[in-house]
Amino acid sequence: MFEAGFLGTRAPLYMDMVTIFFGLLPFLVGFSILLVIKKKYRAHFQSQGLLFILTMVMVVIFETGVRLDGGFNHYMQGSSLSYTAVFTFLIIHIIIALITVVVWGATIYNAMRIYVKEGPHASYFVKHQKHGRWLFVGITLTATMGVSLYPMLFIF
Repeated sequence: MFEAGFLGTRAPLYMDMVTIFFGLLPFLVGFSILLVIKKKYRAHFQSQGLLFILTMVMVVIFETGVRLDGGFNHYMQGSSLSYTAVFTFLIIHIIIALITVVVWGATIYNAMRIYVKEGPHASYFVKHQKHGRWLFVGITLTATMGVSLYPMLFIF
């Protein structure tokens, strides 16, 4: 897990894996949204649940790896960028990520609960679409910021 990664930087293997996953996540979520546009509601719900679970697994891998490998300060020692600038970027990323993951989890839970009771045509799903649009922005922004931290810490 802490051996050299496959992207050719000084980042550990787990960091390369997590970075690739989060780089792909907006595209995977976009594909899931395409399923609901094609009225494949069950496939949309299943894919959202799977993506949420995979995301949580990746977050656990990331957080465990960072803690065991010395943390943010350890990784910043190899960067030529300003500690304050990168740390500020990281804090903003964490705030957006926390809000996004809580809203994503609540949206999945509420949608599945209502879908089981009332089906895909419940009035809730108009509201769900609005949440989904904002969530896509939040997921994309979180993933982009997370992936952007990789070169800040391991390339520059």
